Amino acid sequence: MTVRKLSQKRGWAWNIAVPTLKPPLLAVASRTWVDGTKIPATGGCVVVCNHVSHIDPLLMAHFVYDHGRIPRYLAKAGVFKNKALGGFLRAAGQIPVERLSANAAGAFDAAVAAVRAGECVVVYPEGTLTRDPELWPMTGKSGAARIALETGCPVIPVGQWGAQEILRPYAKKPQLVPRKHITMKAGDPVDLSDLIAEQPRTAAVVNRATARIMDAITALVADIRGEEPPAERFDPRRAGVSQTGNPHKTGNPQNDGTKKGRSA
Repeated sequence: MTVRKLSQKRGWAWNIAVPTLKPPLLAVASRTWVDGTKIPATGGCVVVCNHVSHIDPLLMAHFVYDHGRIPRYLAKAGVFKNKALGGFLRAAGQIPVERLSANAAGAFDAAVAAVRAGECVVVYPEGTLTRDPELWPMTGKSGAARIALETGCPVIPVGQWGAQEILRPYAKKPQLVPRKHITMKAGDPVDLSDLIAEQPRTAAVVNRATARIMDAITALVADIRGEEPPAERFDPRRAGVSQTGNPHKTGNPQNDGTKKGRSA
């Protein structure tokens, strides 16, 4: 179900990835794409989405590609350590980021350069799989907001649901039978015009932009799920939950964080 044809050159990595990955994705899940044409057909933009499964990047790539764009991801640096995989990902235009590190600034600069070069950059603002007990979007990090404020590019929110039925957060074995259903819905660009114009760009300005982005994503997820989201977004720092890795893994000093509740 290609909605809009790709207009840019794919490159050798995408020439391999598309025929290799698309058939299995179609085999394990049916899909409903909603309003994906709200992703600009050309020009630099940031696409932001909630994060519920480790297979999200594959499904989001499918969604973005079906609407005529090649996605450029901010991906955790660890996946680039394998020489072959790292080379492939870089050839596909993906951007390594060292989370919770001063080196993350380099990823920000690379993302800004990609947007200014007319690329579609995909960011998961939560920075990792949601720690919310019911898998609602949790508090966001500032990366997507800072890219948008720096470039003035459109920020397109996407809500998605269903990937967690194929692969639960931190599960090692996917559930492929019965076939699952994935829904992705794009929203209107997040209005950051007043914040883009505001100088200087203080932490308060960035936080307001981040909150608007997370509000837009959450509204789309709520629409897909047909449920009301929590009145307060889950904050892993306040709840004492580890911000990277499996928060439930034995030996993690913070692995009991989700038991403390949404407003701990």
